[in-house]
Amino acid sequence: MGNLKNKDMLFKKVSFLDGVGPKLTKYLKNKKIEKINDLLWHFPYSSTDRSDLVELNKLEPGKIQTIKVKIKKYNFPRIRNLPFRVICEDNFGKIDIVFFNSRENYIRAVLPINKWVLISGKINVYKNKYQITNPEYITSLDNLDYIKKKIPKYSLTDGLNEKTFRKIIENVINNLPELDEWYGPEIITKFGFSSWKKSIQMVHSAKNNKNHSTYLKRLALDEILSNLLVLSKNRKKFKKTLKKNKLFKEIISNKILNNLSFKLTKNQKAVINEINFDLNSDKKMFRILQGDVGSGKTIVALISIANVLESNYQAAFMAPTSVLAKQHFELAKKIFKDTNIKINLLTGKTNYKERKNILSEIKDGKTQFLIGTHALFQKKIDFKELGIIVIDEQHKFGVRQRMALAEKGGDNCDVLLMSATPIPRTMVLTIYGDMDVSKLIEKPKNRLPVLTYSKPEKKIKEIINVIKKNIENNNQVFWVCPLIKESKILNYSSALKRYEWLNKYFSKNVGIIHGNMKPEEKDKILVKFLKRKIKILVSTTVIEVGIDFPNANLIVIENSNKFGLAQLHQLRGRVGRGNKQGSCILLFKDNLSKNSIRRIKILKSSNDGFFIAEEDMKMRGFGDIIGYQQSGEKYFKIADPVDHSDLFLFAEKYIRIIENQNLDKYDFLIKLYDKAEVIYSKN
Repeated sequence: MGNLKNKDMLFKKVSFLDGVGPKLTKYLKNKKIEKINDLLWHFPYSSTDRSDLVELNKLEPGKIQTIKVKIKKYNFPRIRNLPFRVICEDNFGKIDIVFFNSRENYIRAVLPINKWVLISGKINVYKNKYQITNPEYITSLDNLDYIKKKIPKYSLTDGLNEKTFRKIIENVINNLPELDEWYGPEIITKFGFSSWKKSIQMVHSAKNNKNHSTYLKRLALDEILSNLLVLSKNRKKFKKTLKKNKLFKEIISNKILNNLSFKLTKNQKAVINEINFDLNSDKKMFRILQGDVGSGKTIVALISIANVLESNYQAAFMAPTSVLAKQHFELAKKIFKDTNIKINLLTGKTNYKERKNILSEIKDGKTQFLIGTHALFQKKIDFKELGIIVIDEQHKFGVRQRMALAEKGGDNCDVLLMSATPIPRTMVLTIYGDMDVSKLIEKPKNRLPVLTYSKPEKKIKEIINVIKKNIENNNQVFWVCPLIKESKILNYSSALKRYEWLNKYFSKNVGIIHGNMKPEEKDKILVKFLKRKIKILVSTTVIEVGIDFPNANLIVIENSNKFGLAQLHQLRGRVGRGNKQGSCILLFKDNLSKNSIRRIKILKSSNDGFFIAEEDMKMRGFGDIIGYQQSGEKYFKIADPVDHSDLFLFAEKYIRIIENQNLDKYDFLIKLYDKAEVIYSKN
């Protein structure tokens, strides 16, 4: 093996280590351990106490114990599949050491007749005899100190045993290089940190298995900082790009505002001012607009687009689905009707002749404003002078995708991303740290809060009358189920079963959509619902984001206790988007857990998506927050925005202090925490 003291050896493949051949490399890969560095982050989850060296008359069945015995006799049956047995004894009793799938030569070598050895394993009783089956450790008396102690316990996979893995990881841990310290002495003192090397060694030590130790805290801050450094480098790279200032007098946007049937909130006006400042600047805008359901993000985006169009640039607005793109298109046509702005719609459904015409008009600048799906970013589309890209439901994009989109429009193109998924502060830092953030919290005055009720599932038939009253009042209804088909394993309702049940009461007035349907099939049903050809839409969670259905004023969520808070809030946001007050009924089964009861209480008491997202993260952990798994980001290996929220907030301040320095000295930290692949090359 090469010298691990050379820090770059940490990034070698595990096969570089002594004793790690092709077979072992494959087993380690199953645990996502491919480089030596990966071993460092595979922390023990508990420890095994092998320090109990006992005599054979004091053995305890079911317990892992270490014994000192003399080898007396072999029993190697010549019948296939029968185990090999070795009879051992001490001054107080006898025990059988049993081997399955082992070799006779190996057993004779490690357990020589009349020699004293140390054996450690789980004590069992078979036919009134003590035995240990396939012991983890067999060694000479010289190695007593190596075995007779608490040993870290790791999550392993088939083909890996404790003894083998311990040998591999101790080889690495005991030969770690000393790294230059990237924190100043004031931070080391503030948190009581040890060095990186000692922190790694102590977290892997059975003496230190507490999740919230200062050693783990040190490594968590390293990981947070490495993440923010990557985003900071992206931000600096982006801000270096100079663009032409967009000059406008807000003539078109004021004309639009005067024609609106409602007044903008103070919050909306403030965000428009933030965006206008970016548009006027010689630095490219790279901003995310976060807003709760119904907070008016789309009108803010359209006003911003109007200002860009006035400055003689083109605009592109991308939505995740063709139905939502068409809805944005219809809204834009309505809002821009008294202007001379040419708007076009481009989706996968646009026919060849129309597409060809649109592409031509985009290239020569006749079309100023293009709305569509991801088809907007195909290579064939060539804008004359694109000045802004607006992307709706952006949580589906990761860091590299965001950067690619930001660069696509050229040097003079600003980027505004929108998300209807409220995200807690610590999450914003780690996902959007390379962006400026605007938040819409204030709801329009005409938007009434959705009334939320809960009802046990055994009273489900009572909801039929509620649905009938809604339909009589010209309202439409969503009914959400967790599964598509019935499951014998999970006691959840299925969408198909509920669709059939509702059809008995509301024949020909019920539609269904779910994730297994083709996009065109889903679009067809959604359009029917939008045009009010059906009154009730049974759905899985595919309806949780995006489209406005102004006549949908009741949503029933079945097995509501199986959803997270943030997801329930997103689903609830599908109703009450017109001028009527919406209602949400949460159906639940009996014997709810404390967390389920708490979730329902929180949802009934609040319509604030940001508060709900914070509570959801506290209850479920950051990895389950709605939208995060689709974001393209990696999960943190160590840091947790709930447990380490203080470290995230500290790192945010610290990164502002150091980002004007030469960040290259932190490259090793970034690489160490596996963020190197998203750093853009220096050339």
